[in-house]
Amino acid sequence: MGSVFRRFCCCCCAADDGDDDEKQPLVPQDPLEFFNQEVQKRRDEETNLWSEPGDRSHSERPDDRVLYSLLQARNKTRMGSTGYRRLSVDIEAVRDTRREVRDKWKIILENLGFMAEADSLLAVTAGASLDGMRNAPAARQLLQTLHTETSLFYSREPPPERYLLILDRLLYLDIAEDFLAKAKRFYPPKEDSDEEAPGLAINLPLLLARVEALNGRATEEEEESERDD
Repeated sequence: MGSVFRRFCCCCCAADDGDDDEKQPLVPQDPLEFFNQEVQKRRDEETNLWSEPGDRSHSERPDDRVLYSLLQARNKTRMGSTGYRRLSVDIEAVRDTRREVRDKWKIILENLGFMAEADSLLAVTAGASLDGMRNAPAARQLLQTLHTETSLFYSREPPPERYLLILDRLLYLDIAEDFLAKAKRFYPPKEDSDEEAPGLAINLPLLLARVEALNGRATEEEEESERDD
């Protein structure tokens, strides 16, 4: 099992200029700060479960863009205010939906006997790349089947690409077909009338419009403040 989780890193130490080694120290000037930043990145990834982890701008998918915009808007809003609390509720609604999906996958993996490995199999970091997948076509086909023939995902939007990387691991372990069979059994497709579970339907256009309105209001307040000065 250990070989599944091992990451292969290609480190290019050669530099174009002879003095690049002096410009880029091998050890960060403040190792503690570097460590804290890495911990924060990992916490952010685990908390937000980005649909496209490799997109550091979080702008390629509408759902990632909405969540990122909500987070940015809350950062600019006074803590404790009504707007701040409202944004927090919207952020947690999006995160809860993503956690619900991840929990479904974890239940299936644990049922297949991967109790100890489930979290590691489901972990996807920003450094993960689709280019490094071993069975990309098969993983994509499986993801589409899971999207259309099960209720693992709540949205009618394309399924999150983070699960492509997870399916690639399951294919490597030769348990992807077993996972698909369990998913069809545990989470069969729902009728159109009840496809979205109560409380988990996220209206992305509405959330995005709300964020844009808040950002516009903040810009107007800044302009008024500058005029007063």
